[in-house]
Amino acid sequence: MATKEETLRAMIAPVVEALGCDFWGLEYLSSGRNALLRIYIDRDETGVTVEDCEKVSRQVSSLMDVEDPIGGEYTLEVSSPGLERPLYTLNQFLRYVGEDVAIRLRFPYEGRRNFKGRLNGVEGEDILLIVEDHEYLFPVDSIEKANVVPRF
Repeated sequence: MATKEETLRAMIAPVVEALGCDFWGLEYLSSGRNALLRIYIDRDETGVTVEDCEKVSRQVSSLMDVEDPIGGEYTLEVSSPGLERPLYTLNQFLRYVGEDVAIRLRFPYEGRRNFKGRLNGVEGEDILLIVEDHEYLFPVDSIEKANVVPRF
């Protein structure tokens, strides 16, 4: 059975792509009666504009009204992934090899869930992370949240 996020991703990604944007990912957060659906879009050539966000928001809102996959009140946000862009897929991790990333695991490993280090590569379904001269291999499915750490 698909999770709520998987169902939403399958519904929303084709709409975003049809509007000429790249579907980067989404976050679905629910607490009681309130829910938040945050959609990240990207564009390689020009970057994301306010107009892109507005177009996607209108189309996704219409889709959500018809399909009603959340079944209650929710807030819809559409934005670019930004400098601290979240990473969801192996292909996204591949694009940021050599960059610093922060990850939070679903379950503790060696007594901790949060790791921050240099993304050293991808092997199969795992990411390689260098943290203080120690190399870790984490299955992408074990990662709850990952973000690029911007350099200034």
